Amino acid sequence: MPEIDLERLLIAMRPKLHRYCARMVGSVIDGEDVVQDALIKAVEAFLSAGLIGNPEGWLFRIAHNTALDFLRRRSRQEALHSQSEVDMVADQLDAVLSRQIASASLRTFMRLPVAQRASVILRDVLGCSLQEVCEIMDVSLPAVKASLHRGRTQLREFSGEPEDAPVPALSDADRARLSAYVARFNARDFDAIRDMIADDVRLELVNKTRMRGKLEVSRYFGNYSGVGDWHLVPGLVEGRAAILVFDPNTPDGPPKYFMLLAWDGEKVATIRDFRYAPYAIEGAEYRI
Repeated sequence: MPEIDLERLLIAMRPKLHRYCARMVGSVIDGEDVVQDALIKAVEAFLSAGLIGNPEGWLFRIAHNTALDFLRRRSRQEALHSQSEVDMVADQLDAVLSRQIASASLRTFMRLPVAQRASVILRDVLGCSLQEVCEIMDVSLPAVKASLHRGRTQLREFSGEPEDAPVPALSDADRARLSAYVARFNARDFDAIRDMIADDVRLELVNKTRMRGKLEVSRYFGNYSGVGDWHLVPGLVEGRAAILVFDPNTPDGPPKYFMLLAWDGEKVATIRDFRYAPYAIEGAEYRI
């Protein structure tokens, strides 16, 4: 059996793991936290794992269990296994249901019980085989078929219902602070931006690096000054104050990625920039 290049595997699988975890926990932001936790667990487990016949399945199993741990910590634990089983489930979806599942929002997936949610995401969103779904979820084939059948039925019903979530909005204070930061960033006035950040500011350039302190984080702004592939717009991601980043060459296109800021008074205390994790914007509910 060929030796596994763990680093290359983790890099290649990260976007796909995020698609799964974000839908499992109902948030692209929390989904990235779950992915990071799962990757740490994978690195720690790798040396003692022995021969790994299906590296992708092994990694998905870790991500699946990490997502379940996250849901338990969030006190939203649901029934993991179906009590009854269905003998047969059509393996091929009709075109209409396939489109409904592909376009379902993260909030819609969260309405499914955990087992149904996991089986539908793995089988119908990520294209895993039924056997792979059994191995990742550690359940029997009949149980997976039951979860798929019920999950697909539920999603079809949900697709006909209107979205009833309240429309989020920025507070006046958030809007003012975010607008000032964005205006100075777009003007490339990075000296003014540096005046806005706290002395002990923390930065996470997701999937790339972490920095701490005004001196170290200042290099981050210097890197942005050297490229022109961004234009910032204040907005919301999953109801949270955020900065949406667009390609200035395609202003009518969707955002490429987003940034999150946290404030301590009038100073920026933390920056979370998803420039190197553009997969996180997929499926996100955002608003300008």
